[in-house]
Amino acid sequence: MADFNPAASTLPSATHWEPPPGITQAQRRFTMTGTLIAMLVAALDQTIVATAGPAIQADLDIPSSLYAWLTTSYMVSSAATLPLFGKLSDLLGRKVTLLAGIGIFVLGSVLCALSPTALTLILARTVQGLGSAALFTSAFAVVADLYSPVERGKYQGLFSAVFGFASVVGPLVGGFVTDAFGWHWVFLINFPVGVIATLMVVRMPALKPHREEHDRPQLDIPGAVLLIATVVPLLLGLSLIHPEDAVPGTVDRSFTSPLILGLGGIAALMGALFIWRERRAPDPLLDLRLFSNRTFALGILATFLGGMTFLSSVVFLPLFMVNVVGLSATASGLTLTPLTLGVVAGNLSAGHLVARLGRYKGLMIASAVILMVGFLFMGLTLNTGSTQAGVTAKMVLLGLGLGPGMPLFTIAIQSAVPMRQVGVATSSATFSRNLGSTIGVAVMGTVFATTLLSHGIGGEALTGQLTGPAQQALTQAISGIYKTNFWIAGLGLLVTFLLPSVVLRKAAGRKSDPTGPGPQAPARA
Repeated sequence: MADFNPAASTLPSATHWEPPPGITQAQRRFTMTGTLIAMLVAALDQTIVATAGPAIQADLDIPSSLYAWLTTSYMVSSAATLPLFGKLSDLLGRKVTLLAGIGIFVLGSVLCALSPTALTLILARTVQGLGSAALFTSAFAVVADLYSPVERGKYQGLFSAVFGFASVVGPLVGGFVTDAFGWHWVFLINFPVGVIATLMVVRMPALKPHREEHDRPQLDIPGAVLLIATVVPLLLGLSLIHPEDAVPGTVDRSFTSPLILGLGGIAALMGALFIWRERRAPDPLLDLRLFSNRTFALGILATFLGGMTFLSSVVFLPLFMVNVVGLSATASGLTLTPLTLGVVAGNLSAGHLVARLGRYKGLMIASAVILMVGFLFMGLTLNTGSTQAGVTAKMVLLGLGLGPGMPLFTIAIQSAVPMRQVGVATSSATFSRNLGSTIGVAVMGTVFATTLLSHGIGGEALTGQLTGPAQQALTQAISGIYKTNFWIAGLGLLVTFLLPSVVLRKAAGRKSDPTGPGPQAPARA
C-alpha cells in the first residue's frame, strides 16, 4: 500500500455546490422539519436527564462515584464516534445515517428506561450517545446538501438554536416528567418522538452521496478503532480531573496524577498510531490533507476555542448564584436562561445576515469582540454584592457573543471542502467543539480549585451558608474563570482575523472557497 504524504499530495479543491436534482422547495422544507425533530430528540437528552438524576440515583442506589457517569458515558461515546458517523454519512448518504441514528438512539432510550442497575443504565446511555453522534453530524450535513453556501447560514443558525432551546426546555421537561410520571418516562418519551421522526425521515428524498462514479466506498475500520481508542481515554482523563483531590487521604486526580497521566499517555500513543494509519489509508476516515486548507484548519481551531469558553462559562456560575447571591438551585438555573436566549438570538440573526450579505468574517469578528467584552465585564465586576438582575444582564451579552460562532464557522468549514467530504468536515467541527468543551471545563476546574485552595478552602466547604471570607474566595475563583476565558476568546479573535475572507455565492458553478480552481474576485469581510 502506498504511503500517503499530505505535503506532497494535491489537496482536493472545494467543489461547487449544485442543487440536488428533482427536489422541490416543499420537499426541502419537509426534509428540514424531519431532521430538526430528529436532532431535537438527541439535543434534549443532553439536558433532560440532569433534573431526573437525583430520582434515578435514589431508585437505583447509584453510588456518588458513578453518578457523573450518567452524563459522561453519553458525552464520551457521542464525541468519540462523531468522525466515524461523519464518514458514513458521506459514503452512505444522510438519509441512511439519520435513520440509523434514530434507531440506535431510541434503542438506547428504551434500554435506559428498563435498566435495573447503575451499570446497565450507564451502558444504555453509551448506546444513546452513539445514536446522537449519527444524528448531530448528519443533521448539519443535510443543510449543506440542500442549500447553497450563502443560504446555509439561516438554516445552520436554526439547527444551532435547537441546542439552545433544548438547554432551556430540557431541565424543565425532565423535572416535570419525573415528578408526574417517574424517571423512566424521561427516556420512554423518546420512543414516540423517535417514531414520528423516523416516519418523516423515511419520506425524505434520498440525498445521494457526493462521489464520483468510479469511487468505491470504503470505511477505514482500523482508523475508526484507533480514533476511538484515542478519544475515549483522552475524554475520560479530562472528565476525571479534580485538582482539589490531590491531598492526603484521597484519590489523586490532579493533572499530574498517575491515573490522569496514564490515560493521557494511552491517548497520545493511540493518536500517533491513528495519524500513522490515516497517512497510509487508501480512503482515510479523516483526510489529513484537509488541514493544509487554511480555512478548514483555522475553522477547526476556532470551534475548539469556542467550545472551551462556552461550557465553562455556565458550569460554575450556579455555585456563585447559590452560595454568594443566595438563590435557590432552581432560581440559579434560571439565571442562565438569558445566556441561552442570547445564544439563540445570535444563531438566528447571524445566519440571516450571512444570507443577506454573502459574507461571514465580519460577523465572526464582531461576535468575538462582543464575547471578549462580556467575559471581561463578568471577570472585573463580579463581586459579593452582585445581584441576580445584574448577572442576568451580563449573561445576555455573553450569549450574543457566543451565539454566532457555531453556525458561521460550520459554514466556513463546509464551504472549504469538496461536497463528498462535507460529512467529515461537519463531524470534525462538532468533534473539535465537544473536545474544546471538555478541555475547557477541565482547565477552568483547575483555575477554580487552585484559587479556592490558595485561600485554604476545599470543594467540600461549598455547602450550607458560606461566611464572608469563603464567599470572597468563591467570588474570586468564579471571576478568575471569566478572566481566563477572556484570553481564550482573544486567541479566538486572532484566529478569526487570520481566516481567509470569502464571498459566498448562491449560483451553482461559482466560487465559494479560495482554494478551488478558477478566478476569484477579491472579497472583504
